[in-house]
Amino acid sequence: MKLENAIRALAGTFVLTSVALAHWVHPNWIWLSVFVGANLLQSAFTGFCPAETILGKLGVGKGSKCCE
Repeated sequence: MKLENAIRALAGTFVLTSVALAHWVHPNWIWLSVFVGANLLQSAFTGFCPAETILGKLGVGKGSKCCE
């Protein structure tokens, strides 16, 4: 899996999980979605993405031919 796709999958998972937790557990879980959205927005402008750093160190995307 490409690193970009892994980041999108991770962000989508966090957002959907946050919405589900806000619905069934407590409304304050929606703040997790706000944090993910703000992080995506700032990474679009600055080019810095903490998830990219973490997933890169975990080896995500290293063996993919499209990431060479």
